[in-house]
Amino acid sequence: MADFEVPELKEHIEIPELQEGAMAHSQPFVSKEQWQQPLGYPGELVENWEQAALDKMGDLLGKYRSFQVFLDACVKCGACTDKCHYFLGTADPKNMPVARQDLLRKVYRRYFTFAGKYFPKLVGAVDLNKEVLDEWYSYFHQCSQCRRCSVFCPYGIDTAEISMAAREILDSVGVGQKYCNEIIHKAQTLGNNLGLPQPALKDTLLDLEEEVEEDIGVPVRYPLDEKGADVLLITPSADFFAEPHIDGLIGYGKVFHQLGISWTMSSFASEAANFGMFIGSYENMQRLALRIRKAALELGVKRIVFGECGHAWRVAYSFLNTLAGPFDFLDPNYPVPQHICEVTWDAIQKGQLKLDPSANDHLNVTFHDSCNVARGSRMGNEPGGQFKIPRAILKSVVNNYHDMPRETICESTFCCGGGGGLLTDDLMELRVKGALPRMEALKHVHDNYGVDHLVAICAICKSQFTKVMPYYGFEMDSILSLHQLVGDALVFDQHE
Repeated sequence: MADFEVPELKEHIEIPELQEGAMAHSQPFVSKEQWQQPLGYPGELVENWEQAALDKMGDLLGKYRSFQVFLDACVKCGACTDKCHYFLGTADPKNMPVARQDLLRKVYRRYFTFAGKYFPKLVGAVDLNKEVLDEWYSYFHQCSQCRRCSVFCPYGIDTAEISMAAREILDSVGVGQKYCNEIIHKAQTLGNNLGLPQPALKDTLLDLEEEVEEDIGVPVRYPLDEKGADVLLITPSADFFAEPHIDGLIGYGKVFHQLGISWTMSSFASEAANFGMFIGSYENMQRLALRIRKAALELGVKRIVFGECGHAWRVAYSFLNTLAGPFDFLDPNYPVPQHICEVTWDAIQKGQLKLDPSANDHLNVTFHDSCNVARGSRMGNEPGGQFKIPRAILKSVVNNYHDMPRETICESTFCCGGGGGLLTDDLMELRVKGALPRMEALKHVHDNYGVDHLVAICAICKSQFTKVMPYYGFEMDSILSLHQLVGDALVFDQHE
């Protein structure tokens, strides 16, 4: 049983009555020295932390023009106030995007603007003190950086960028978040978020090969560290061990097998996720991105394909070439990077995959647009491809499909509630309450169309929904990988 009150699902999304301080107690575990220092941060709160924090803020203001613009541009119009899933689920007014921004903006005005320096009360400026620092740590870890509020902001203010900056400032003075920083360190040193060594990965893939051959009678390979393959698949490490993630990995292999594409994974770069983005650290993002470049060079592949992971695809699509490029050693006929959905949809359009959607007739499904795919990337050669391609694939492999309400999908999609580095059990109350709007949209299609399964192309979304769905009366296995359904719909001849 939950030790907090689970919100009641309503027929329509409702704006809650304000509950001041409702989530002031919510804080993730603080990172210890063993995770801080390898990332270039102090192991604990430094003695001169106030000045160190202001110095870091000044550094970020000088580096990123957008950061200052976002802090200066807000006119408190209110367009964003009810757009955040955490505000809708918690009713805490400081989870309104404008109010969360103001926690940083008030300090910015005090020290970096003329009015704030000489007339602080007139512009809402405040001194930086320990109480303010604690509020930063609490509420900037109640933002999943989903960017939904930016869609509705008339000035395009991106709260995600402000949250990333705040977390980078916190890290720089020795107050980092354990979950994110431990994961970044593991990925930088061992190759993946889970710390899985090469032998464990290899054994898992050998077991998959046996399982798939027993299931379909065809020897589908799941290769690791094989030089000379055409494709290097970079996929979230969750795909190696947990459902429904591993079912998606099985589907990737089946697609590559039927297309006759030689492929491999890398134990050195066995992680698509890049948590460096969540803490606003381009340096740590780059370290992880360079592992992918090194793996591609050492294995001699021709192209790089990313598996189903939302923020992994955002980092790859938006930053891989600038952080780890140029990739002029790859085949110029393919974009760098590619998404597995692009590979699959291209093959479907060309009639290269044998599909029987009736194999999934026992399912009635809907699709969850993951935030970082929806609002931080695209797919294919036309605007909106990130919305069209996954749905087109899904409709090719199932016969029973219904979209959730229009205002909750595509560019307006609601976050799963666990993104942005918040997928940790010490934030379970926040995760459950943050999932409320998505669960209400799911309930709508469940009640009206009999939808019984939710499909996603993000590892964090899949992990989050597995945990929070039971709080709202849904089965934990109601969340599926898209390529699980692709794999189940593929038709194989025994002689393949």
